[in-house]
Amino acid sequence: MDLNSRLFDSIRIKPSCDEPKPAAEAGCESPGCTHPGLYRAPKGRKAEGQYWRFCIDHVRAYNATYNYFDGMNDAAVQAYQKDAIIGHRPTWAMGVNRTGEAKPADEPVRDWAYVDPLGILRGEGVGDARRRARQPEEPRKPKHSATVRRALDVMGLEEGADSAAIKAQYKVLVKRFHPDANGGDRSFEERLRDIIRAHDVLRAAGLC
Repeated sequence: MDLNSRLFDSIRIKPSCDEPKPAAEAGCESPGCTHPGLYRAPKGRKAEGQYWRFCIDHVRAYNATYNYFDGMNDAAVQAYQKDAIIGHRPTWAMGVNRTGEAKPADEPVRDWAYVDPLGILRGEGVGDARRRARQPEEPRKPKHSATVRRALDVMGLEEGADSAAIKAQYKVLVKRFHPDANGGDRSFEERLRDIIRAHDVLRAAGLC
């Protein structure tokens, strides 16, 4: 086959009518404007992911007056900004059962460190002898002063917390309430000061 033949030069390809045609350019959505809508502008709250199409002049005018929080009072705006720190996901306080279900009152006390959903250990009487051998304990006197107990309470710790537990809890709380860790929100500054003062008290008492 001779690729330099004049027969190849005379071949003409007719375009198919089924070939996609370029979509018509969207116009500006501002009433009365006939310019192309080359720029997107968000429609606002409760319409996230939806946009208007405007020309350059109308998108500038729209952006100059755009307010995502329009119609919300100050308290609602502050609540929204606070929830935005955690991505508007639900949270639970430390030590709270997130399901909200209380344990049945008749559920037996578990004396072993293993999960026993089928009750096998209870069926074998594990822990019964230990409970029978227990004697009523006399009320114990407070181990620490009232100032130290208040400091432990501020940090969410029990009175018997050791040095490692205090240090670990302090790091967790500082990371949680420091403005650098929550997007610059300074509403927790007073809480952070209380935690730092409580840690200083515990350190002065030789607990950490």
